[in-house]
Amino acid sequence: MLLMISLAGCGKEDIVTNVGKLDFDQPLKLPPLIEPTIESDGTKNFTLTMQSGETELLPGKIADTWGINGAYLGPTIRVSRGDKVSFNVVNSLNEPSTLHWHGMRLPAKMDGGPHQMVDAGETWTPHWTIDQPSATTWYHPHLHGKTAQHVYKGLAGMFIIDDEDSKKLPSEYGVDDIPLIIQDKLFTNEGQLTEDEEGVFGTLGDEILVNGTYDPYLEVKTSQVRFRLLNGSNARAYNFGFSDGRAFKLVGNDAGLLEEPVTLERFMLSPGERAEIVVEFEPGEETVLHSFSGNTGLDNGEFDLVKIVAASELEESAPVTGQLSSVPPIEAPKDARVRQFKLTMENKINDKLMDMYRIDEVVPAGATEIWEINNFGWSHNFHIHNAAFRVLDINDKPPSEYERGRKDTVFIPNGSKVRIVVEFGKHADPNFPFMYHCHLLRHEDDGMMGQFLLVEPGTESEVPTTLPNNGTSGEHQGHH
Repeated sequence: MLLMISLAGCGKEDIVTNVGKLDFDQPLKLPPLIEPTIESDGTKNFTLTMQSGETELLPGKIADTWGINGAYLGPTIRVSRGDKVSFNVVNSLNEPSTLHWHGMRLPAKMDGGPHQMVDAGETWTPHWTIDQPSATTWYHPHLHGKTAQHVYKGLAGMFIIDDEDSKKLPSEYGVDDIPLIIQDKLFTNEGQLTEDEEGVFGTLGDEILVNGTYDPYLEVKTSQVRFRLLNGSNARAYNFGFSDGRAFKLVGNDAGLLEEPVTLERFMLSPGERAEIVVEFEPGEETVLHSFSGNTGLDNGEFDLVKIVAASELEESAPVTGQLSSVPPIEAPKDARVRQFKLTMENKINDKLMDMYRIDEVVPAGATEIWEINNFGWSHNFHIHNAAFRVLDINDKPPSEYERGRKDTVFIPNGSKVRIVVEFGKHADPNFPFMYHCHLLRHEDDGMMGQFLLVEPGTESEVPTTLPNNGTSGEHQGHH
């Protein structure tokens, strides 16, 4: 299954590629939009069942997979700012798991992290009010030590938040608003999923699935198409662009829309990062969304991802121009608290491995702080729960254009210092922590994660820095 290209004289090692071996003959699967039931007070209630199944990932070969409301991946959740939501998260697997709402602003005990385990056969019922700008977020397991395995088997889905700003962009799901969940995989000769237990980053696969589809094509019928790209891989980074070199408009990062569109030809997403782009098409043309090889250790691959074919007649849609977001950029107050974090080759943060009962930082709810992250080993990235941030600088230089919007996950190259200004959520809870961690899932599972409490401002010194190891935190969740 593996093709290698030698780039002799380019200063690069051999890279993995699928270029030239795809026929683009499988229609791109689109995760279905899940319809909520509406409760008497207007709350939108969704049922998500984690389950095992079988999926034909490679043509003619059946793989054992996990999915949510299906055999592989989960449905797309779509809500609007101001909606009240509740979930029945049903665990039909034969082992405990969790569902974490990546990018969501919500109370800590609803976060779905390692302290909200759902036992096999049990149901967890989180609820909150959507109170954040429009964004492409996602959901996936977040249990300590096994996140990589559970996501890799197929437990993940997209979670779209709309507001008045986002409705100005192409917004008809599956028509001119297309989710693209990009994942790399390793397969056995029989077509079963397998993992790399040896690599320093975790599994870097030689085959690509988009929305669980191998060798996909998509026909588009409008002149402007919005693609929501999610790097749902365990470790691989992608340098996105198009095979014909066309430019496109970046309109959104992880945590929301840009102030105005940025014209690009390439951008990179590390695991967990998202981006929204709007691409213009002419009738009858074809192009391939492509990932170009890089030199971070995470992007040592050259991959065709999905062929896009424009219909012979296209519905004309207005080009994307002018102001996109009415949300002001995140700014640091003059007296902003500065916290420093050191990432190392041993997958430690500030020389510590994750401890479920240790609180590493205590943050006033609603605060805006500067976090400085120094990386002394391997490539890593950094995700903060219940927060949005803006990248101030990377090695004292402004970030690339594609990294300047609202984010919740940032790539931290080896040997670099990244400073971010972080806007924290307002839900205080001295008993349940949020996480910050590397989103390379093997690193996270190996302990590259810390915990912080959001507390009422002024009470920071009153909060214990350990959690009671008696089931009040880290408890397995059942019906409640």
